[in-house]
Amino acid sequence: MAVEALTATVAVSNQSRGERRWLWLVPPLLLIAVLVVYPLVLVAAESAPAWGEVLGSVEFRDALVRTVQVAVCSTIGCLLVGTFLAVVISFVPFPGARLVASLVDTMLALPSFLVALSFTFIYGTAGILRTGGFLTTPWAVVLAEITFYTPFVMRPLLAAMSRLPRAQLDVAASLGAGPWRVLRQVVLPEVRPAMVAGGSLTLLLTLNEFGIVLFLGAKGTTTLPMLVHTKGIVMFEYPAACAIAVVQIVLSLGLYALLRKALGGGRRARLD
Repeated sequence: MAVEALTATVAVSNQSRGERRWLWLVPPLLLIAVLVVYPLVLVAAESAPAWGEVLGSVEFRDALVRTVQVAVCSTIGCLLVGTFLAVVISFVPFPGARLVASLVDTMLALPSFLVALSFTFIYGTAGILRTGGFLTTPWAVVLAEITFYTPFVMRPLLAAMSRLPRAQLDVAASLGAGPWRVLRQVVLPEVRPAMVAGGSLTLLLTLNEFGIVLFLGAKGTTTLPMLVHTKGIVMFEYPAACAIAVVQIVLSLGLYALLRKALGGGRRARLD
């Protein structure tokens, strides 16, 4: 009887403890509902009257295409430049390599508009290079985003390359493989997960970049975030701005889910 009573007491205690654990979920769920879900619901509700106008607008379609073009071009540029710099810092000994790696970390803490500001002093009409109308082209936005977001690719690549077994590289070199072959067949396959992770993050960030585009004010480079700002702040067309914002949110979340599924599928394949 004593054992049965003790067992019943333990069961009741575990049940009450489990109920208390569920109570801890209430505050964060309420916080998310108030700070995230409720504003999104308001934006979606406000956008209802403007969907026909927005989807039929040439301005919206051009902004959508331009947003994807700028994000993809910037991400490809970041992958190329970031991989090159990471290889040089990791495998080409030169004085100041640690200082350069530290500067990479510092770049991550800077606001994006500083890059756009520096571009005006370099490429502007009164700048050092005086390239005329370069700042008014989409390529100026792409170059500025590559400059700012390349560290987001370099940082995971540097971490992955620092964990590469040097013995593996030495064996490949001793078997007659040249530097380019070692890089292509040994280094890049090993650091591919870090490259994909950095590229995915960069693609998501450039897709939603606003500060660089706004500060440069490049003609013909109206992206979705810029169009939201124009419709909502400049023209006071709030339903249209909310509709475009909903499209931006859906695009970002869809891309995030797609990348997460692709990365998760890759991990499951390796485990299998």
